[in-house]
Amino acid sequence: MSTPPNGFWAQAGADPARTVLVAPGGEEWTAGRLHAAVNQLVHGLRAAGLERGDAFAVVLPNGVEFLTAYLAASQAGFYLVPVNHHLVGPEIAWIVADSGAKVLVAHERFADAATTAADEAKLPSTHRYAVGGDVPGFRPYAQLLDGQPESVPAGRTLGWVMNYTSGTTGRPRGIRRPLPGKPPEESYLGGFLGIFGIKPFDDNVHLVCSPLYHTAVLQFAGAALHIGHPLVLMDKWAPEEMLRLIDTYQCTHTHMVPTQFHRLLALPEETRAAYDVSSMRHAIHGAAPCPDHVKRAMIEWWGECVEEYYAASEGGGAFATARDWLKKPGTVGRAWPISELAVFDDDGNRLPPGELGTVYMKMSTGGFSYHKDETKTKKNRIGDFFTVGDLGCLDEDGYLFLRDRKIDMIISGGVNIYPAEIESALLTHPAVADAAVFGIPHDDWGEEVKAVVEAADGHDADDALAADILRHCERLLAGYKRPKSVDFVASMPRDPNGKLYKRRLREPYWEGRERAV
Repeated sequence: MSTPPNGFWAQAGADPARTVLVAPGGEEWTAGRLHAAVNQLVHGLRAAGLERGDAFAVVLPNGVEFLTAYLAASQAGFYLVPVNHHLVGPEIAWIVADSGAKVLVAHERFADAATTAADEAKLPSTHRYAVGGDVPGFRPYAQLLDGQPESVPAGRTLGWVMNYTSGTTGRPRGIRRPLPGKPPEESYLGGFLGIFGIKPFDDNVHLVCSPLYHTAVLQFAGAALHIGHPLVLMDKWAPEEMLRLIDTYQCTHTHMVPTQFHRLLALPEETRAAYDVSSMRHAIHGAAPCPDHVKRAMIEWWGECVEEYYAASEGGGAFATARDWLKKPGTVGRAWPISELAVFDDDGNRLPPGELGTVYMKMSTGGFSYHKDETKTKKNRIGDFFTVGDLGCLDEDGYLFLRDRKIDMIISGGVNIYPAEIESALLTHPAVADAAVFGIPHDDWGEEVKAVVEAADGHDADDALAADILRHCERLLAGYKRPKSVDFVASMPRDPNGKLYKRRLREPYWEGRERAV
């Protein structure tokens, strides 16, 4: 089939027996079976009171239920709010309450955090559903579907994913796009993958090897599904298991982060040689800088399928093939066809090629706003362009080179970590007078979180206090955000206006090391 019907639902109607999903563990789902579950979920959510424009949140691992939620929202005009399942209860509660989610679907693995979140967000017990097992105060997920018809729901209209992205304020903000108010088939939902040269059907198989709550991971997976590519889902990533799945299912494309490259390259040579990865056509990586030697080693092993992109959850981006990168080492590529890149100085003047400034992007496919935050929506914009604060330059050919990034952001294993939120948590400890958080070198993850603390008067800056501060963070922050260690200073280096000279604290830890940008 060279020209597939537009979108998952039309394809499911045309060929319901086709396998479209391999769940973790190997269970195969046909298009017809998944379509029926999606329709039942739409009917169930509507019965729970959801209407067009309403939101529901999920705290789920990679699995059938996550994709069912995505497809249900996409055809019923709902906003799906994917929540990072590593967050703790108060963090999840903020997102549930801020998004206005009317229903929360959570897996039993995350029961404690989900229960705390639902309680703090004051979500009625009738609107909490648990996947995988019993969770006190939650109804079984099956009750959302049981008794609901498998028929196509009436009034189908396109919905969106509403991802939450953290910022320097320390509170994540939802990226909300206006609903177009038209049936999903009137939008080419898989067109995004065309940016990377990935074609509909064409014997493609997409491997989902990172958590679907990440913006790009779900966008890649959803687009693949809509243009006829079966999905193979990994629950928890492991390097050899990834190679086994590529070999077994002849996977052709996937979305990765550089930490995964590092772990794959660390496998013994005999392990790497035991699996055939020649089916892979597009191993697209992003989310964090990739060291030069790692990129070259992956290209040597996997060939020219190793490709790179630069983008933001808000939209816009650049793409570099392996040939682009080898021709212009260090580039993150040229603008997508649906995007435009520009570099501006601090006065808002557009800079010519070769000059360093702040990188801005814009999309031709529509705008966005930060939910309930008009100030943040308007900030850092020049006309239709927006920035996430990265510094870089464009060359004469339009290739983007990043020279720095948001000055304080930590990138650990491809995950953005924002120090302001962690510093706020540290300052709630009674023995902390002042605090600074930044990234320090880590051979595997790229960076790890370091806290430097000024102890309050009357408290000894010793190992016992450091241990107590780390325990304090365990109660307030997700594991990936928590400082791995605490050091003390007599006083923080601040100017008379209170500005912290964080670089003075950070530089000793990076002495003799090049900080990735």
